[in-house]
Amino acid sequence: MNDPRSNVMDGIPHNHEAANILLVDDQPARLLTYRAILEPLGHNLVAVNSGLEALEALMRQEFAVVLLDVKMPGMDGFETAALIHDHPRFETTPIIFVTGVHVTEFDRLKGYKAGAIDYVYIPVVPEILRSKVAVLIELDRQRRALQSVNKQLEQSNRQLAEANLTLQNEKTRELEELNEQLRRANEDLSRFNQSLATEVRERTRAENQLKEAVVKRDEFLAMLSHELRNPLSPLRNAAHMLMQGETQDPKIVWSRGVIERQLKHMIRLVDDLLDVSRIARGKIVLVSEKVTLADVIAVAVETVQPLLEQKGQQLTVQAAESAITVRGDPVRLAQVVGNLLHNAAKYTGEGGRIALSSRRRDGHAEICVRDSGIGISSESMPHIFELFTQIPSERVNTGGGLGIGLALVRALVELHGGEISVTSDGIDKGSEFIVRLPLFNDEPAAAEAAQVPDRSQVLQVRRNILIADDNQDALESLALMLRLEGHEVHCASDGEEALALAGQRRPEIVVLDVGMPKLDGCEVARRIRAESWGRQAVLVALTGWGQDADRKRSREAGFDMHLVKPVDPATICDMLVTQ
Repeated sequence: MNDPRSNVMDGIPHNHEAANILLVDDQPARLLTYRAILEPLGHNLVAVNSGLEALEALMRQEFAVVLLDVKMPGMDGFETAALIHDHPRFETTPIIFVTGVHVTEFDRLKGYKAGAIDYVYIPVVPEILRSKVAVLIELDRQRRALQSVNKQLEQSNRQLAEANLTLQNEKTRELEELNEQLRRANEDLSRFNQSLATEVRERTRAENQLKEAVVKRDEFLAMLSHELRNPLSPLRNAAHMLMQGETQDPKIVWSRGVIERQLKHMIRLVDDLLDVSRIARGKIVLVSEKVTLADVIAVAVETVQPLLEQKGQQLTVQAAESAITVRGDPVRLAQVVGNLLHNAAKYTGEGGRIALSSRRRDGHAEICVRDSGIGISSESMPHIFELFTQIPSERVNTGGGLGIGLALVRALVELHGGEISVTSDGIDKGSEFIVRLPLFNDEPAAAEAAQVPDRSQVLQVRRNILIADDNQDALESLALMLRLEGHEVHCASDGEEALALAGQRRPEIVVLDVGMPKLDGCEVARRIRAESWGRQAVLVALTGWGQDADRKRSREAGFDMHLVKPVDPATICDMLVTQ
């Protein structure tokens, strides 16, 4: 078998001796991630958990690159970097800082003064990290080669001086020949330096292109999710109305089920796309509160139940004897467990078995999802949590997908300070995913739950409502649904028409699409708020854009609510009841 260091990986030739790379991070999960990303380069990876261990490792051997976590207990990354570069042996050792938070210009300057040459942000993009490390290792190799050439040059100069002293005129010819050799060596060295500079420029250009591609990808995902939300909104409204009638016709009952399942599947895919885009750009915000795993599991099981019934699969749930609580976002944690259950059902054949359990272990809460499905091969195992990765199978109809569910799960788990692992005995032997989360130690007094009124117990009030949307299907379906609820509804197809109708009808509630022609929804909202009657109206933004910046913009325009398409019809009906 050939030496793996002589192969070409990720477009980077490895035809030299392996270099030493020092990985410094207090989180074992991240060290495993760095190792998985950098092992294909074929170099020696040394992992330590603190700044002190990093200094001890540097005293034992030399390293071409140091990958250093900024936030570590005890001695942080900046202090460690300063101590490394204060030592004469390591003052030129390149350091790359790894950080999971936004770095201010002051922190960046502090890092550069401490000796860092670059930053890498979490979640780490494998190609970027490999490219940065490969360039630095190549520079270190060239530096050593240059030192060797300089030593040879110094030795040649000494020989030349000795020759001049001992041979004088007799050795003039030999001295000229030696000078010619030195000239050629310098020319070769100059050409080599020029080649190295060109390679560095090319690598820099490739890195910038990769960064631009990542930004464009994230922008595309955000735009795609927005564009998909617009047609989903009228579909969801129409589906809601179809579900209201009673019928015994098996074809209609079957059709209703298909529409409901597939619409939920489409909404799930769009939400996953948007979540991936948010996490990649560091825009996702978690709600931190005390969460009981039993509640999380109950919500997750409810989301996957239709798929289990469709495939005739058996799900067993085994919870711990006592309540297990963690600190986190209940919606996102339910999304984690739900995605794992969907993944298990997807890769398990009809009539298969899935087991979901929770337990305490070593100061952590563990959630385990085990299935009897197609299993995972050893070749696929390292890539199972990578974005857009899918396991091909001819044994089970997986129904396709985007390959983002498990990547999203890992990102959300790590945002909660946890870790996820997977094991499988091989093909057709099932798989097991284990999520580990820090336990919630504080036990404050439980707050009384807010009482949500039951719509069936609230007197139905007839509302005067104005709806404006340039998507005709979305407009008509929402209007029809609200009229069936007994409300008076007026419709407009653009901003100018909406403003005119609002002045005539003076509605109690105004539902505006933000992106309308002539006048956008925000401008219509501002003008309505400028009217005396409009100050009391309830303004609702209904849009496919759901980023924090979009919500801030609608709030500043005077909207009371910001709903993201497609909205659950029950949400709108409940809103009208409580206004």
